[in-house]
Amino acid sequence: MSTQQMDFFAPLASPLPPLPQGEVLSPSQWVTLMAVGDTIIPAISLSFSSEKRLVAEHEYDEAIAKVQSIIPASNNVEELAHKFLAESASTTPGLKELLQRTFCDYVRPEARKGICTILSALDTRAGCLLLTGSTTSFHLQPVHIRQQILQGWSQSYLPLLRGAVKGLGAIFRATWTKTSPTLPQVLGFPRAPVHGKPGKGFEYSFIQFPPGPEPETIETDVLIVGSGCGAGVCAKNLAEGGHRVLVVDKAYHFDPAHLPMSEADAGIHLFQNGGIEVSDDSSISVIAGSAWGGGGTVNWSASLQTQGFVRQEWADMGLPFFTSSEFQTSLDRVCHRMGVSADHVRHNKTNQVLLDGARKLGYNVKPVPQNTGGKSHYCGYCTLGCGAAEKQGPVVSWLPDAEKAGALFIEGFTADKILFENLNGAQVATGLKGTWQSRDTNGSVSGPDTTTRAVTIHAKRIIVSCGTLQSPLLLLRSGLTNPQIGRNLHLHPANIMGAVFPTPVLPWEGAILTAVVDSFQDLDGHGHGTKLEATSMLPSWFLPALPWTSGLDFKLRAAALRHMTGFISLVRDRDTGRVYPDPLDGRCRIAYSPSALDRKHALAGLEALAKICYVAGATEILTTTVGVPSFVRGDAVPGEDDQGINDPRFVAWLVEVRRKGLALPDASFASAHQMGTCRMGTSAKTSVVDPQGRVWGTEGLYVADASVFPSASGVNPMVTNMALSDWISRGVGRGMRGEARL
Repeated sequence: MSTQQMDFFAPLASPLPPLPQGEVLSPSQWVTLMAVGDTIIPAISLSFSSEKRLVAEHEYDEAIAKVQSIIPASNNVEELAHKFLAESASTTPGLKELLQRTFCDYVRPEARKGICTILSALDTRAGCLLLTGSTTSFHLQPVHIRQQILQGWSQSYLPLLRGAVKGLGAIFRATWTKTSPTLPQVLGFPRAPVHGKPGKGFEYSFIQFPPGPEPETIETDVLIVGSGCGAGVCAKNLAEGGHRVLVVDKAYHFDPAHLPMSEADAGIHLFQNGGIEVSDDSSISVIAGSAWGGGGTVNWSASLQTQGFVRQEWADMGLPFFTSSEFQTSLDRVCHRMGVSADHVRHNKTNQVLLDGARKLGYNVKPVPQNTGGKSHYCGYCTLGCGAAEKQGPVVSWLPDAEKAGALFIEGFTADKILFENLNGAQVATGLKGTWQSRDTNGSVSGPDTTTRAVTIHAKRIIVSCGTLQSPLLLLRSGLTNPQIGRNLHLHPANIMGAVFPTPVLPWEGAILTAVVDSFQDLDGHGHGTKLEATSMLPSWFLPALPWTSGLDFKLRAAALRHMTGFISLVRDRDTGRVYPDPLDGRCRIAYSPSALDRKHALAGLEALAKICYVAGATEILTTTVGVPSFVRGDAVPGEDDQGINDPRFVAWLVEVRRKGLALPDASFASAHQMGTCRMGTSAKTSVVDPQGRVWGTEGLYVADASVFPSASGVNPMVTNMALSDWISRGVGRGMRGEARL
């Protein structure tokens, strides 16, 4: 262990709520579903009879040798390699339970219905004949035949079949990488970071309500709905200004002793919709924090200020504040509070590849400032929560400041609707109705013995800071009808590229995002383009993005993660989508498809990333687009008679990447940045809030989060969000001077 490493620490468990009651699938559908899972994540072994084997004996021996060469030195390398290949979806402990929770709680009803229809059809003679070309039930087919069926679906001209194998494949790859007992051993992937030590968090006090049949009523000056980056800044400013502030959030607080969570638990406790939202057409997966502290609890510490060309674009939309010294003061003020700096950045292998490769190619690359309190923070697990309490998100900085100034907090509070009164012809926000659910009697959130109360909160000012996906839904539930609410959704769609290196990289170690290439940020002459960044390399964050071609191929890819780096081409999207409530249950729905222009920009970024990986010495370069083979360098030694990116084989591969493009549905996109659904503007006809953040057509109601961005920020949105919330909340405070308390 190096001098930079501290004692390993194991976070406390974070038990999940009870499994949903009732069966979401019939027993026969479960059998078929697990047969699909055992095809995507198959048991690969020579113990089966030859006609039931997935691979020939020589292929198995080669696979065993390859896995053994990857496993960290130990006494059971051979045994572990066999166990790893023999592990299947159905033999993985906890996988079926996580599947049940996913299908019951997080898959949209109509998507679940479609999956059930396919599963039922695969257990009938007629259905199997139509879908597989055979009358034999899918689960009765030998695994190699099942694999051929799924491979055929992935190339089918029928969108239903292509969508089924893509969606089910992603679910099984994600659940397996989160629950597999052998994958972490093969990778040498520890439960918690080996660099760093546990930190002590702030001891919060949360309002509690006794059991009772009647609604509870409380009063405050300022009610802030949400606890994320915008909410934390607002709470601090207004509490320090002498106002009574109450912050409510549906999430529960987990102190650093529980962080980082396991990959399986974090999706449930810290993210919206079990870890991932999917657009209506499945073209993009959206990752949104839903924790105490919002996205600031799970982001990657990147702290980039709004760029000048974006500020000018917003000023040209009638919002001169963005080019004013006041906005710069807000940017600097929030950065100062978090100790934002690039001076203490220590790059891991992934970010060093970006730096070195960009330099060799003449691309503009720079370090990314971190909100780590002016300290080095070498941790790759922060997307599961920061156990060191060094990342200066809302939980560590803004919300403790607010409580010290008198702010009060409620966790476990679901906001139902904002209350209005008509006063002298004005629609005045006066309160919020919601539902509070306590922790269980053990202080956890996993037990059934909780208290639920209806709560009404009266306030003089209400600031909605629920995030870009949820703020517009709360406004709509509250009866507001501005057609702009929920529209103008920007997502910074990102496409992933991976690279394999000859020696172990351990890509989960070190700060996640510490370098950025911005040479391609203006590809249309209007400020739209792409940035090149590193991505999280936790197994369940990276591996599910890799296209599935066969069970053996995926397992070998998974084992190779130890030698990989991963990057994203992150697009400042010109074109937009919208969020809206599901007509059946009111949950968030996302209508968004990366446009042809934005996909063109993403592709330009992928080509640049491939060149960076090539000159950095990668032996293999992977895209995440179905049908695009990886580039394998071969036996040539980099640097010896090397033609660099003019290598004819590499040039030919790039031609094929460009020819294939990023056409949907074969290309997959992801988003961790959501913006614009309550955008700021100069008219209710084109926006949701006015230049002060006040919701058009109301009094006393404001929005302060990334949903008010006039368009995409083009950089990780945290600092822009905080600076804008700083401006909005200070304006709210000025407007309340001299008012009597409720």
